[in-house]
Amino acid sequence: MIETIKLYIEYSIMGLLVFMSFLTLWFSLERYFFLSKVNLQDYKKKGELENSLTNNLTTISTIASNAPYIGLFGTVCGIMITFYKISESSNLDTNGVMMGLALALKATALGILVAIFATVIYNGLARKVEVLMTKWEDLNES
Repeated sequence: MIETIKLYIEYSIMGLLVFMSFLTLWFSLERYFFLSKVNLQDYKKKGELENSLTNNLTTISTIASNAPYIGLFGTVCGIMITFYKISESSNLDTNGVMMGLALALKATALGILVAIFATVIYNGLARKVEVLMTKWEDLNES
């Protein structure tokens, strides 16, 4: 029973983090191609341009800030399951305990990896948006 719960939690957390990575990649590619081809002369109002340029950046930022927490949740669940297994067994197997704790930490590691990936992507795209906004302001000064 506890092994089934462990597998469900593990696959759910890892699956969610992989899905978040996929979303980050998908939205970042969409933004990259849009930002590389945007025509600044098509926009008459600054707000309209800003809304168009920053579309999907909030999702990338949200993934970057929340991925470590999802990984940490998986780690906490893994540690709780390890402690439960320890309490069920009559003998203390230190190798089993260490293996359980080490495997529990992989969720945090993946969460941090996803967050780093999303943060780097977000910062690069945010800088490109700043540059385009400055160019638009320079074009519309006269």
